[in-house]
Amino acid sequence: MDSKIRDFFPILKQKIHGHSLVYLDTAATSLKPAPVIETLSSFYLHEYGTVHRAVYALSSCATEKYDQARKKVAGFLNAASTDEIIFTRGTTDGLNLVATILGRGVLNKGDEILITEMEHHSNIVPWQIVAAEKGAKLVVASVKENGELDLEDFKQKLNPKTKIVSLAHISNALGTINPIEKIVEIAHKNGSLVVVDGAQAAPHMPIDVQKLGCDFYAFSGHKLYGPNGIGILYGKKELLEKLPPCQGGGDMVDIVTFEKTTYNVPPLKYEAGTPIIAEAIALAAAIDFISEIGLEESRRREHALSEKFREGLKSIPGVKIIGEAPNRAAITSFIVDGIHPLDVGTMLDLHGIEVRTGYLCAQPLLRRFTPNGVIRASFGLYNNEEEVDVLLKHLKQILSRIKG
Repeated sequence: MDSKIRDFFPILKQKIHGHSLVYLDTAATSLKPAPVIETLSSFYLHEYGTVHRAVYALSSCATEKYDQARKKVAGFLNAASTDEIIFTRGTTDGLNLVATILGRGVLNKGDEILITEMEHHSNIVPWQIVAAEKGAKLVVASVKENGELDLEDFKQKLNPKTKIVSLAHISNALGTINPIEKIVEIAHKNGSLVVVDGAQAAPHMPIDVQKLGCDFYAFSGHKLYGPNGIGILYGKKELLEKLPPCQGGGDMVDIVTFEKTTYNVPPLKYEAGTPIIAEAIALAAAIDFISEIGLEESRRREHALSEKFREGLKSIPGVKIIGEAPNRAAITSFIVDGIHPLDVGTMLDLHGIEVRTGYLCAQPLLRRFTPNGVIRASFGLYNNEEEVDVLLKHLKQILSRIKG
């Protein structure tokens, strides 16, 4: 099965510094399967036209495929309606969009926004900006030493002033899987809206937004084996209808006069300008691809590889894993005593092994655990046991060489 899946990814056939490519940075961005590449290419070669704006054949064809892509995403998330699916440029764009509209429509001076210590910068900075604009306060729930969210601290910091709770479904740095259903239940009892950063979750586990109960859910296409430049923001229809738009321009308008403009209905209300057409259609192809393989099966395989890697790391002297929450995804961050993560990453690259190093866009969290950042190996559906063995072998060789 491994080889059959890998055959779909043309990039894996190339050599890096004369070695077979071992790609272990899926948490940053996934490699692209041939069906996605071919869909993108075919659309530009044969079917390209703008959508929702013309009656000619190319436009009609593009519009049909674009609208079908939205329907595909709604099914992927089990959204109640396609009206709840907003196309964005990615998770960051989606989180900025929801921060902006909630800042305009919900927040007042003295209100609070509750996030967690494990957030990606994209789920910190937009809230800082909005809080400063509105005179609101950003509150941070703590993380335990093992990388697990401190639910007691979360509950203590949740109060009547908390209008918004925003947190990651899965930590990109620690791999911790947060109990979103439980958190949503607690937050909703408090009267708070819940925003979920699903960048690391949507590509690796089935997502049912109705079951989760969250008010907003954002993820990126490029992490879901789809193209760059496309993302999804799910929002409950009743909220999207009430909240103000984020940007002005084509597609988000109903009637425009110099005196007044009325707005389109969601989701078009939040999609100003020419849409991200080709990328949306290619994202639908990515969803078809991953759905055929099966997210649960993919998750099981990735988890097994990650656990094998963790066990191997524990046998290497001087290596420390950062993040040992009991419920975690296929993401492993670690440090090596006396060796900078950048040096380890550079030497692994010379053997064709691609890992991420540094603070992983999670500076506040990782600076708590280490002064120089970490080395991160994150797994995708194309990885296999042989690659784990290769990584562990070269890690041991590198550390042996450096430490003498």
